Amino acid sequence: MAIKDSILPEFDHELATTRRLLERVPEQQAAWKPHARSMSLGDLTAHLANIPFWGSVTMKETELNFNPPGGSPYKSPGFDSTQSVLDTFDRNTKQAREAIGAASDQDFMVPWTLKNGEQTIFTLPRVAVLRSFVMNHLIHHRGQLSVYLRLNDVPVPSIYGPSADEQ
Repeated sequence: MAIKDSILPEFDHELATTRRLLERVPEQQAAWKPHARSMSLGDLTAHLANIPFWGSVTMKETELNFNPPGGSPYKSPGFDSTQSVLDTFDRNTKQAREAIGAASDQDFMVPWTLKNGEQTIFTLPRVAVLRSFVMNHLIHHRGQLSVYLRLNDVPVPSIYGPSADEQ
């Protein structure tokens, strides 16, 4: 089995589940935070919509530098509206899926590096980056979003089984 044939079903499942949560984000609560040190609901939502972009960057590039010397630092996109977030998420998901689907097994083994300026944060094979930096990262923040939604009395959809709101 090709590596992409192992990753794509998981990718499709996890991103479809994430989209169901993003659809429920109440725009009027975008500034809400559960704690002063937490991201706002809007910022968390925008971050989730952007994570799939890193899937296409992972497959098309060999590094991502959040603060390139002599360049502009990475800036996370902000929250404009739930529809805007969904549009961004859909576009990023499509591009990432296409990049994963076009890759050979050899492409998945190419080392990929995350940097912050001159500091290397990690270097891993692309396949490991897709699973950890992209999908596990997405799943982690999706869990946060499910709690944010619950705390705002927004019904939480099924994720890995029935939720208290959908049985």
